[in-house]
Amino acid sequence: MARSNTFIQPRRMARQIHVGKVAVGGGAPVTVQSMTTTKTANVDATLAQIYALAGAGCDIVRCTCNEIEAAEGLAQMVPRSPLPIIADIHFHVEMALAALEAGVAGLRLNPGNLRKPEEIKLVAREAKDRSVPIRIGVNAGSLHPDLYKKYGGATPEALVESALNELAYFREVDFEDVKISVKASNVPLMVEAYRMLAETVDFPLHLGVTEAGPPPAGLIKATAGIATLLAEGIGDTIRYSLTADPVEEVKAGRTLLEALGLRERRGLDLIACPSCGRAEIDVIKVAKEVQEALEKLSLPIQVAVMGCVVNGPGEAREADLGIAAGKHKGHLFIKGKIVRVVPEAEMVGELVAEAERLVKEGTEARLAAADPNAAKEAEADRAELFNLRGSDANSSQVRIDAIRHKHSDS
Repeated sequence: MARSNTFIQPRRMARQIHVGKVAVGGGAPVTVQSMTTTKTANVDATLAQIYALAGAGCDIVRCTCNEIEAAEGLAQMVPRSPLPIIADIHFHVEMALAALEAGVAGLRLNPGNLRKPEEIKLVAREAKDRSVPIRIGVNAGSLHPDLYKKYGGATPEALVESALNELAYFREVDFEDVKISVKASNVPLMVEAYRMLAETVDFPLHLGVTEAGPPPAGLIKATAGIATLLAEGIGDTIRYSLTADPVEEVKAGRTLLEALGLRERRGLDLIACPSCGRAEIDVIKVAKEVQEALEKLSLPIQVAVMGCVVNGPGEAREADLGIAAGKHKGHLFIKGKIVRVVPEAEMVGELVAEAERLVKEGTEARLAAADPNAAKEAEADRAELFNLRGSDANSSQVRIDAIRHKHSDS
């Protein structure tokens, strides 16, 4: 269960649907989605990618269904997949019907591409008979030409109207097992469209900045849009649309949700100082080594790598575990308390070993096992480095005295 977070506004309470066994909306945890990049007809390659996505923390996966061979591939994958599969449908109603026959857990329809009302209603009726939800997936780049003409381009109003038009066809056949997305590659447009949609309907919303591009720019764009809405309480399931390995999409989505306190941490959360002139080690190099070592262990803890002992343990006191460098030594700390001082060459290995012990034994036990001389040794190192490299901090008392003197004279 996610911890309370006053930074995040109360979640918009949408109606709940189920994609397979995964709940979306209605107070369920925000889920992470991605899409396979393999040919769906290549069952083994696609399943391998789905398993990799599941291992990274994906909750729901989407596969394209653009040809009959893809539908046949879906029929083979559905019973073997660790994740519920959504079939992505663009132009052909036949592919939507074939995907339903294949047993998929959901469909995604693009209103700008599948446009004939009778075909849309046919798919909705067939999905209703099978209790399969449909995502109305509006995309700013493929709106119906009439909406472009009406609004003079892709606007928030145009995106929302596209979704509502599709929803009206569904309602004609009494189908409301729906979630909706109104994606755009333009972040302000995307954010405003979702805000407008959230005030208009009570269906769960799938968030994403479409065609965000490769990292790092794509990560920044996607996070800007998705995080803004999540902080406002809007959004029930998310996808990072990156030009990258889809596993990277999942990692980004999980990291965002964990950072916002919307999902419990399931793996490593590494924090590290940006380094400065006081750093006693190559922080970037050590942080990378720590990350590579600990990610393989999938330990659900927050670990800090700090460049020096002057401020490191104090600044990272909330971390479960951390290391700060000082005088060719590593100061190992748990919740800001120094527990051991180790040689610099052994910093990474000792940190990894302590992380494993911490997860196995718990914080209190590891604090109880601390070296009784560690805190004293660390303080001596800290004091020496403070005097040598902390001139900016050392001047603080002079400034305080000046302020007090001036204040007393006034």
